[in-house]
Amino acid sequence: MPKNAVNSRSGGRLSFTENFGFGLGDTASNFFFQTFNIFLLYYYTDVFGIDAAVAGTMFLITRLWDAINDPIMGLICDRTKTRWGKYRPYLLWMALPYGIFGYLIFANPDLGQTGRIVYAYFTYSMMMMAYTAINVPYSSLMGVLSPSSHARTIASNFRFVGAYGGGLLISMYVRTLVERLGEGNELRGFQYTMGLFAIASIILFCITFLTTKERVQPPEGQRQNVREELKELFRNRPWVILFFAAVFSTTFIATRDSVTIHYFKYVVKTGTETVFLGMDRTSLFLSLGRLMMMLGVLCVGFFIRHIDKKPLSAFLTLGTAVCWFAFYFVPTHMYGLMLALNAVGSFMVGPTSALVWSMYGDVADFGQVKFGRRSTGLIHSASLFALKTGTVIAGFLGGWLLDLFGFVPNQEQSAKALWGILLMFTIIPSFFAVGKAVALFFYPLNRLRVLENERELARQRESTVAGQ
Repeated sequence: MPKNAVNSRSGGRLSFTENFGFGLGDTASNFFFQTFNIFLLYYYTDVFGIDAAVAGTMFLITRLWDAINDPIMGLICDRTKTRWGKYRPYLLWMALPYGIFGYLIFANPDLGQTGRIVYAYFTYSMMMMAYTAINVPYSSLMGVLSPSSHARTIASNFRFVGAYGGGLLISMYVRTLVERLGEGNELRGFQYTMGLFAIASIILFCITFLTTKERVQPPEGQRQNVREELKELFRNRPWVILFFAAVFSTTFIATRDSVTIHYFKYVVKTGTETVFLGMDRTSLFLSLGRLMMMLGVLCVGFFIRHIDKKPLSAFLTLGTAVCWFAFYFVPTHMYGLMLALNAVGSFMVGPTSALVWSMYGDVADFGQVKFGRRSTGLIHSASLFALKTGTVIAGFLGGWLLDLFGFVPNQEQSAKALWGILLMFTIIPSFFAVGKAVALFFYPLNRLRVLENERELARQRESTVAGQ
């Protein structure tokens, strides 16, 4: 059997090579995405020298534009026809621009205050457009790797192991690399570190292109009509519910990540002490969180054998909300308790992310059964639009709340500023996590409905073949 073949006798199962190669694509994505979530607000305020409110406004404007691009890119992908498929080619075409613009954000030209702001707007906007052009096709690819919902769930697990693996590397090594490569100069350290990540991202996206294959095709003779497709998208109730879940999800994760460095630097004040394997307290905290997310993803197979995706995702998200809320009451000297709460909450984040992303393939199946049209790219791109909307909210909140509470970079903070950072690290993320859990409780596609849709689509394919 060829390396990229699907074993039809095993329910559309994908080979390990294809699953692993597919997962590396999200490692490439997260070399920058996780860096942005964890370090970018800190980089702009404490290293590059941009005011927190200015950074927050920039995130709001650029990410709104970026979010609008997602559905447009989805429509473009759905209309792409090449010998490599609809979605895979963009992994090859956009890998180099993605790496270049990601590096340029941290290239640190010698500019004045106004010049730095203009440069930040331009490079961040171009990077996020490149991210859209490669990540929308990558996300859509999962929906066409196999006609089997179970196989797509396994692929999603590999994807998030790759994603959290990238996040783990970011958590463990960015601060160390910045310090060592920059030799005490954070500007130069970020520049060299992100240059390495840019090269790695380009290589990994090329590997994903080479090891995957598209197998699920739209119905024969499907008409393309933008207005009808958008109308069907908003009539697709499962997608609408996942839209709100994705907004809440990204907001609670990105809001907390964006002030983790601030929390340890200004509230705990011992974040730079080396405690384990050359890592300081901040890096160990972040690394353990990503490691537990990976462990959670690896347990997805066990979980879904006993519990349906929908209630499992909702209850795990509620558990994470409880952990983040409890963090508010942890004294700053109890680092061990911080690690324990973070480990438990992060473990529950891992499976929910993988499960929710696997649901989008089920949503595409549902749309094809109900409307007779498969819009895989549009569905996944619109889902990324929801995620980007969450980053808009988180980025805006991050910058403006810091400014509102009186945060001053690299200075002793007031009691009000410290309380604001604490709220952004604990209570505010837990509020958005509860919102995600509530949305998931209303998701209508349980295991039985998903299997019914799979059978109906299989019957339609067989009828099409028989009629030829």
